[in-house]
Amino acid sequence: MTNRKECAVIGGGPAGLMAAEVLAAGGCAVTLYDRMPTLGRKFLMAGIGGLNLTHSEPIDDFLQRYRGSFDVSECIRAFSPVDLIEWCKGLGHETFVGSSGRIFPTTFKASPLLRAWLQRLVDLGVDFRTRHQWTGWNGEALIFDTPNGSTTVTADATVLAFGGASWPRLGS
Repeated sequence: MTNRKECAVIGGGPAGLMAAEVLAAGGCAVTLYDRMPTLGRKFLMAGIGGLNLTHSEPIDDFLQRYRGSFDVSECIRAFSPVDLIEWCKGLGHETFVGSSGRIFPTTFKASPLLRAWLQRLVDLGVDFRTRHQWTGWNGEALIFDTPNGSTTVTADATVLAFGGASWPRLGS
């Protein structure tokens, strides 16, 4: 018998996939929901241009790129560009520094990296539910519209990882 926490992650882009990975690695039972039929659509689209993952400059210089209404430096330091490179290596994908200082996977493609990432999540026990559009809550239950009608789900914790609205046709 186990007391694993049931966690729902809503959004199948990089933020949702990373949240699912961290939760599952921490011992949670994770179900990842996305309204689209496939995961990582924007990630794949970004990979068409070579998949610029991060930058090789010193961390303090790198952080200058992220100015806004709130300070993200602590978050970036917690998962730095060096950590991202090591994470890629852990998925079996080497990286290199381009002439611009940007860091790319040696394949220049997103699809092999995404496939390895999804396999890691499967190996961690993450359950994927595509074509599940979250519509809100009913009390503490999550409500999803699915091809088979409306369904409710209860979870001990929920992560909302919807992504941006830059490419609506991809699901954001």
